Amino acid sequence: MERLNGPVVAGFGEVMLRLSPEGFKRVDQVLPGSLEATFGGAEANVCASIARFGMEARYLTALPRNKIADALKAELRGIGVDVSRIHDTDGGRLGIYFTETGANQRGSMVIYDRAHSAIAETPASAYDFNAMLDGVTWLHLSGITPSLSRNAAEANQALAEAASARGIRISLDLNFRKKLWRWEPGTEPRDLARRVMEPLAALADLIIGNEEDAKDVFGIEAKGSSIEEGVLSLEGYKGVAAELAARFPKARWIATTLRESRSATWNGWGAMIYTTAGGKADFAPLAPDGTYRPYEIRAIVDRVGGGDSFTAGLIYALNTEKWAAPEKAIAYAAAASCLKHSIVGDYNRVSVAEVEAFAAGNASGRIAR
Repeated sequence: MERLNGPVVAGFGEVMLRLSPEGFKRVDQVLPGSLEATFGGAEANVCASIARFGMEARYLTALPRNKIADALKAELRGIGVDVSRIHDTDGGRLGIYFTETGANQRGSMVIYDRAHSAIAETPASAYDFNAMLDGVTWLHLSGITPSLSRNAAEANQALAEAASARGIRISLDLNFRKKLWRWEPGTEPRDLARRVMEPLAALADLIIGNEEDAKDVFGIEAKGSSIEEGVLSLEGYKGVAAELAARFPKARWIATTLRESRSATWNGWGAMIYTTAGGKADFAPLAPDGTYRPYEIRAIVDRVGGGDSFTAGLIYALNTEKWAAPEKAIAYAAAASCLKHSIVGDYNRVSVAEVEAFAAGNASGRIAR
């Protein structure tokens, strides 16, 4: 695949083996039996999408020395992701997670089996940050990695500080996972997340979240919105962005996805980007009259990785001349992530041409001959 000259986007985090029942089956329907094995993880998902868009991407993590990790590297390499700076270690394991794809009123489910993974066991002192960041112009991090262990949190922060000192732009997806953040006994997950994420967010140029992350991590709630009832207030989310911008003045942009969950397989989908200089909010997608009108996704195939596909689309757009304006960047990112809901697996396997056609209004789903 032809690569663009210029930006080099790196992502640091944990990638796992994903095990899923076929279609909409439940785990206890297929075990004993077969599960489909793929790979996935927030930052790896972002890197895979960036590479598919033709931009240079580098994935950074710690992996055990074994054939499963080799297969993961080969897959990412085949997509076009640079895996040469991955830290190989004799300690730890490759994490696993199980997914059940929900349908109608039954939600999807994730079961983690990732304790003592290689990235959780590897201390910050083991990484070569200079080599990892060599040539990098943008670093992407998330709130998932520091939730795994003290080692992972310290390595994540140290890498962010090293990148910031080099003038590398940093994006941070808040990505709160309530099943994680258990590594400090006696501390509530939300309290631990807030303490760890505050100094990390202070270094970010772009802060990303979904409809719940700002509330869970920083206690900032969108007024007039109810996740349970599927009610979203655009002014409320603009207010959240303004509060985040005031708390973290380095941030140039605050972005959020806007998911309206009507059922597990029917969602309204859109997004907002808030430019902190001037306090302007742009939404996508837009109706012909310029008002916000979410995409109606009525037959979701796989929503895992939807937020990561949004992040990748936004990073790509902000680093290109054609899509860099915030109102264009958010349109590209919303379109790219909407398309991801039609693709099985963590990675968003779409091209720039497909995203651009969809963003321009080609949403019929007709066969391309």
